[in-house]
Amino acid sequence: MTGKIWGMGIGPGDPELITLKAYNRLREADVVAYPAPEVGDSLARSIVADHLPIGIKEYAIRMPLVEARFPAQQIYDKAALDIEEMVQQGKNVAVLCEGDPFFYGSFMYLFGRLSESCPMEVIPGVSSLTASAAMLRSPLAARNDVLTVLPGPLDEDALRSGIEKSDAVAIIKVGRHFEKIHRVLSDLDLLDCARYVERATMENQRILPINDLEDNKAPYFSIILVHKRGEAWTV
Repeated sequence: MTGKIWGMGIGPGDPELITLKAYNRLREADVVAYPAPEVGDSLARSIVADHLPIGIKEYAIRMPLVEARFPAQQIYDKAALDIEEMVQQGKNVAVLCEGDPFFYGSFMYLFGRLSESCPMEVIPGVSSLTASAAMLRSPLAARNDVLTVLPGPLDEDALRSGIEKSDAVAIIKVGRHFEKIHRVLSDLDLLDCARYVERATMENQRILPINDLEDNKAPYFSIILVHKRGEAWTV
């Protein structure tokens, strides 16, 4: 008998934002696998901690969560082999992914290694992008606006070009790139159109005016939404 892999999005941080489908699959799983830092607790596991069945086997995929070394190819190679062996033994494996598996989600690296050899279902989740818009009470786009998602690590020219070409922009993975992003938005005279949130939906969520961030430092889990037409959804 062969098991299955469920690559499940578990949402941006609030445990209540896990979908009913993900919850049901998690309750049916024999093994739960999740990304984790080399030392310490897994954020993904903490999101579903109250939903885990008693006695479920856990498999932590520990990796260096350092931007310059990600994705850690050898770690994903080994995790894929281990998970494939579990599936061949008839185990159903729920692989947790913060946000949505296919929106910059870590699960895609396992999907690329296992989708042809193992039965698999991908379960979408609430992404950090849509969660941030809800927390900011700021729609991502309106009418025929072009929405662009820009990763913060892009160089300054690429950021500027992407922002200039779009009506609405979501800048993700802000982290240590905040100062560069702030400079670009200032040069384009868009600071008044920018909204900042960090750790959206989590207990330590913060929403601040973009100019009020202390020492120009932002965590990795932060997003800036920019809408050039202001509150375009009100007209």
